[in-house]
Amino acid sequence: MGGLANVFNLGIKEFRSLGRDYAMLALILWSFTLGVYSTATGLPETLHRAPIAVVDEDRSQLSTRLIEAFQPPYFRSPELIDEAQMDLGLDTGRYTFTLNIPPDFQRDVLAGRTPAVQLNVDATQIGQAFTGAGYIQNIFATEVAEFVGRSRGGTTLPAGLAVRTQFNPNLTQAWFGAVMEVINQITMLSIILTGAALIREREHGTLEHLLVMPLSASEIMLAKVWSMGVVVLLAAAFSLRVVVEGWLAVPIGGSLALFLAGAALHLFATTSMGIFLATLARSMPQLGLLTILVLIPLQILSGGTTPRESMPVLVQNIMLLAPTTHFVGLAQAILYRGAGLDIVWPQLLAILGIGSAFFWAALRRFRSTLAQMA
Repeated sequence: MGGLANVFNLGIKEFRSLGRDYAMLALILWSFTLGVYSTATGLPETLHRAPIAVVDEDRSQLSTRLIEAFQPPYFRSPELIDEAQMDLGLDTGRYTFTLNIPPDFQRDVLAGRTPAVQLNVDATQIGQAFTGAGYIQNIFATEVAEFVGRSRGGTTLPAGLAVRTQFNPNLTQAWFGAVMEVINQITMLSIILTGAALIREREHGTLEHLLVMPLSASEIMLAKVWSMGVVVLLAAAFSLRVVVEGWLAVPIGGSLALFLAGAALHLFATTSMGIFLATLARSMPQLGLLTILVLIPLQILSGGTTPRESMPVLVQNIMLLAPTTHFVGLAQAILYRGAGLDIVWPQLLAILGIGSAFFWAALRRFRSTLAQMA
């Protein structure tokens, strides 16, 4: 009971130290609010309400059908303009795409000719230009093929493919980006906060004070693990409820309590990792550089940015030793697909095992550091 009281009281001390660190508090606030929002909405991979204008010089049934094919949420309702407005709209940034349908377009198509339709793209809108041009080409080819097939009495295919998109019907990038950014911030801040807490103790000389008290290395380490873990866990819960569900209107498919339980296990591993890095670093700048070297592969190769199936098999097997790989799979299963404990228990056990190994390694290194200081 005395050891638990020591761990609790030392954790309260960490809260007080963090409360006086305004820069770290600002980082936590920004990471789980504006950081999540800007990442989710900043650079969409899918087309969303792109402005398009059409110069219809044909005024035919086919040209009207093409114009009506551009629908939200990918495009705004097309504006009908004349040729003189086309260049002006692109120069002023009013339109990202302008389509020029020439005269006699429908007649030439039905006659078997290959009329040219001009598509102008504002490539300064790089987030939408490449994807949008491909969308327009596919829409154009599909509508023309269907119109010609019906006019010439084309045969109907014996089977059709009906696509049903689950969990994200409109393929909205913000739905994926918001949740994944919360996951990335949990990993990043848990490492930074625990590492910074230990570095701060060393720089202020309070670590030497702790050494003369009847405290063990495990008690000091556990206090930093639980206190910084609670801070990140509360911030993540706030971000999911207020920013993700409220501000970005992203539906959460599964149990938030189950996700937070998995996040707590993940924090057990990442906070231990932060303490291990802090024992290697001699100052806060060194800790920052070490954190960058660790975070980049953890976040990129864990399956949150790129599907693991597209990585080399060797990389996939190595990353099974990282807690982020299992946490990303667990989080996606719960928050996107509404998975329960009967599905995600293997990831929970894997995170617990990896976290225990990280905690043991960090504790050995921390004891060695304290012995050198004594």
